[in-house]
Amino acid sequence: MEDRELAVVVSNDNKNVSVYETIDAIKEAGFKNVFIQWYDKDWDVSQEEQLAYVRKNDLNIIFAHLGYQNINDLWLEGENGDKLVDRYIKDIKECRDNRIDLVIMHLTAKKEDPDYNELGLNRLRRIIDFAKSIGVKIAFENTKVQGYLEYALDNIDSDNIGICFDSGHYHCHFKDIFNFPKFNNRILAVHLHDNMGERDEHLNPFDGTLNWDKVITNLKECNYEGPVTLELCYRNDYLNISVKEFYKKGYEVGKELVKRFKD
Repeated sequence: MEDRELAVVVSNDNKNVSVYETIDAIKEAGFKNVFIQWYDKDWDVSQEEQLAYVRKNDLNIIFAHLGYQNINDLWLEGENGDKLVDRYIKDIKECRDNRIDLVIMHLTAKKEDPDYNELGLNRLRRIIDFAKSIGVKIAFENTKVQGYLEYALDNIDSDNIGICFDSGHYHCHFKDIFNFPKFNNRILAVHLHDNMGERDEHLNPFDGTLNWDKVITNLKECNYEGPVTLELCYRNDYLNISVKEFYKKGYEVGKELVKRFKD
């Protein structure tokens, strides 16, 4: 079996460095693949400028993570929920125009979420149908509250959707409880990072308390065959080392995960 590809997020939450410095450090560490944040935020370096710099550095973009501002409106009556549909359709089209054919979406935000319902499903169907019509797949991420992934995938009949498994959310929000067999052959992407079990810290794997052997075994049993994708953030105690050292460490940790997937 060939080694899996290794990827890392271009994080806009890194502290004390520009996103250009982040991309340079990612490239220097040895990464060849990244995912980008397509959040429609007023960053100093726009998402389009970030994308151009990533491509200038010959880094491959494996997917885009779409924003989740006001995502709970998806499940609520009113025009704000309808506007969300329009925003996601716009973002998905922009991604496809930039040769990105997989996007990650949240289904909720925060710990107190509205009940999932048919109204939200119908809005999701519009987004999914549009994405399929232009050749973009959607992976829904496990966030803070269980049940939404199951509800969406059980009630929307589409071969164009799956899930993005986030190990950090699984550990601190789900307390390591996750119905992996439910998503057999449906995991399209992963966000791999660690924490101490209480907060979503985005630590390097093995710097927290997550059981990585258990996670990797479950992902393999679900037939996940995609990249080992790290969602790391240069902040807090990591600021004691340079951003270049941070990503070099991340690259080495990523290679260890790649090895464990192969074993």
